[in-house]
Amino acid sequence: MDRRLTSIWWTLKIALGAVPFLAGLDKFFNLLTNWPDYLNPVALQFVPVDAQVFMQVVGVVEMIVGLAILTRFTRLGSYLAACWLVAIAVNLVSMGKFYDIAVRDVLLAVSAFSLARLTAVRQTELAPSDAREWTPAPQGILSLNL
Repeated sequence: MDRRLTSIWWTLKIALGAVPFLAGLDKFFNLLTNWPDYLNPVALQFVPVDAQVFMQVVGVVEMIVGLAILTRFTRLGSYLAACWLVAIAVNLVSMGKFYDIAVRDVLLAVSAFSLARLTAVRQTELAPSDAREWTPAPQGILSLNL
């Protein structure tokens, strides 16, 4: 892979892995913001917990997605992050406020999708190119040469 693309891949991987992990962790402390304010009250009609507990569950999911991106599951984690960010944007728009954050989350979703696609290309290019394709033995898989 072109070295310039490798640096972009690493930048996206670290940023899109660390930020969801840290934001998920902050769901337990509310240092960055009061996270329950970003939850549509209609959602609470469908879950048997209060907003803070719900956001802590969201935080655990975000930490898992962030760790997936930071580890060898970058492509899967990036696709999950893209879907998750679009869902957050839909939640915010459905509340009729926080449009600026919804737009930002859509742009982050595009970035996560881009990381997933870059990862797929990177994995293809890093795969051994001289690997021989497997072909079955002419006598079959269960033959015994006695």
